[in-house]
Amino acid sequence: MPARLLPLLLCLGLAASPSAGAMSFLVKRGEEPAVEPSPERAAEVAAEYRRLVADLVVVEKSERRLYLVKDERPVRSYPVSLGFAPTGHKEREGDGRTPEGRYVLNWRKASGNFYRSIHISYPNAEDRLRAARLGVNPGGLIMIHGQPPPNEYSDLQDLLRDEDWTQGCIAVSNQAIDEIWAATRNGTPIEIRP
Repeated sequence: MPARLLPLLLCLGLAASPSAGAMSFLVKRGEEPAVEPSPERAAEVAAEYRRLVADLVVVEKSERRLYLVKDERPVRSYPVSLGFAPTGHKEREGDGRTPEGRYVLNWRKASGNFYRSIHISYPNAEDRLRAARLGVNPGGLIMIHGQPPPNEYSDLQDLLRDEDWTQGCIAVSNQAIDEIWAATRNGTPIEIRP
């Protein structure tokens, strides 16, 4: 994690204190998954997402991409930022890793430290058992979320999108979280892959 981000992340309570091609099976040769729409199409796209309900969300950590999948085909794709130590499965609170495995999106929050958040059901029973064997807290509150409020830290918004900076969450642009919010329902499965 770049040193220039540490003070901001500590203030937001997001940083630990100081003490490629895996989706190719879903894409036919010669096709590319759709990408984030331009701002000019935002209203049109929002209406489209209300009609589209994804049946799966896939996060490819190595690609830094989130895919909305419908009928085994990716229909939208977004760049993501991950935990500040993204390699490997989350084992404990504060390790900076983004979990890996199959979970569900199970509740939503429209405001808070970030613009819109969708909760991921980590930790599951297996995660809790693994943490208990290690004698550690598995952590929790893993979300797909937007950026910090735009009126705060506005000069860092672009930088935050280009770095892995969360405690283990999956961060996207505010426009992307609006679209993901509209295109998913509570209970939608999410698969987070290495």
